[in-house]
Amino acid sequence: DLTDDNTNTITIKNIADLGIGDYEFSIDDPFGPYQDDSTFENVKPGVHTIYIRDKNSYYTYDYGCGIAQVDVSIIGYKKYFTPNGDGINETWKILGINSAFNAKSKVYIFDRYGKLLKQLDPLSDGWDGTYLGKPMPATDYWFRTYLEDGREFKGHFSLIRGKF
Repeated sequence: DLTDDNTNTITIKNIADLGIGDYEFSIDDPFGPYQDDSTFENVKPGVHTIYIRDKNSYYTYDYGCGIAQVDVSIIGYKKYFTPNGDGINETWKILGINSAFNAKSKVYIFDRYGKLLKQLDPLSDGWDGTYLGKPMPATDYWFRTYLEDGREFKGHFSLIRGKF
């Protein structure tokens, strides 16, 4: 499901498929920290890598081999963006899409009256808050996303102007 917050959970299932072992798990860092639980709470939208290693493997600790990895995607979006030139939150886009996950998705941005302002390439840097080269006003905008895997999402976000 589409999410606009950090209350997402990732759980690695079918651990038995890895074979006999006492496994531990890390998210986004092959060097840890590792945990015994295969569930990760409060994960931000985006593409993440789960690292899995056997706690009893000599090779895992000394040579870094023997670590399995699984890439996962949490589709989400930011509730606002601030294209003010400070280099932070300059564009808005759907998170969790890359060349491996839903790369052929379609994202459309509309104003409050339903006028199409932008069709985003989901692999682009995102929408910069302009229409025909002119800055759009600070207000709410709506989006509709058609994911490559067949799911469809819609929602809204805010464009905020000015310095923070």
